[in-house]
Amino acid sequence: MARIKAKARGTAENKVSNQETGMIVKALSGYYYVKAENGEEVVQCRARGVFKKRGESPLVGDKVHYSITENGEGTVTELFPRSTELIRPPVANVDLAILVFSVTEPSLNLQLLDKFLVHIEHAGIPAVLCLSKQDLEKEGGFTEEAAEAAASVNRIYRALGYEVFGTSSRKGAGIHELKERLQGHLAVFAGQSGVGKSSLLNALVPGLTLETNEISNRLGRGKHTTRHVELIDIGGGYVADTPGFSQLDFGELGIEDLSYCFVELRKLSPDCKFRGCTHVHEPGCAVLAALESGDIEKSRYDHYVQFLSEMKEIKRRY
Repeated sequence: MARIKAKARGTAENKVSNQETGMIVKALSGYYYVKAENGEEVVQCRARGVFKKRGESPLVGDKVHYSITENGEGTVTELFPRSTELIRPPVANVDLAILVFSVTEPSLNLQLLDKFLVHIEHAGIPAVLCLSKQDLEKEGGFTEEAAEAAASVNRIYRALGYEVFGTSSRKGAGIHELKERLQGHLAVFAGQSGVGKSSLLNALVPGLTLETNEISNRLGRGKHTTRHVELIDIGGGYVADTPGFSQLDFGELGIEDLSYCFVELRKLSPDCKFRGCTHVHEPGCAVLAALESGDIEKSRYDHYVQFLSEMKEIKRRY
């Protein structure tokens, strides 16, 4: 899903008289929509041909210099260095990830939650968990299952240091608290289709009216309702409204990176007897000792082993 470039693309040169500074808030059909740094104006821009020659591409979230052309449109002339760069979705300078998972419809999948967390941890972006559709926990057809799922997330992930927010877009519960958490950040909402990301954004910004689709009961998942990346101004912060996705691969991760992306394994690894311990069969492994004593969650460890096996299979095939 994501990675951080070791070296930022592009450099911002000293501002000249005909240049303005802004941020790309939308990219669509070869155009970049740049919001002025000091104002509400959004200018439709093209990018200079030099970016293509350099193998560079402006991204939503990029801070840029741009100049206004005679026809009132603009040209992106320089990119500022990026702090982070997500590959899927393509967004720059994200500094907070909100992982949205519904308590039911679709059912909460802890394995998929851990897979999202692995990719976000690898990107080096702080993650916050948001359990949506909390009203269905009490009113839906899967009351017991939903309540157990919510309790498991709160028990397991709060203990690991992750913040957990409960929300109901329909009833407005938890929306104010989540909006406060987003202040001052450029955040990305991630999660499988149908968990209510668009409904959540509609609740955060009244009048936004993003398209939402009901869950398909036959498939157990929602249709993708977002077709391009765009930053939504929520008042004091931005959220990238991005296409939903339910499949993640490990193409950007090396096998040696995986244990680092599980926070509890990362903390225990220095105490292992051998450097490069895979935490599967080695003697003197601090992780296996913690698993046996019940100090780490078995479901998390099982997911780690599953992901490790998946990555080895990919490596074997290619």
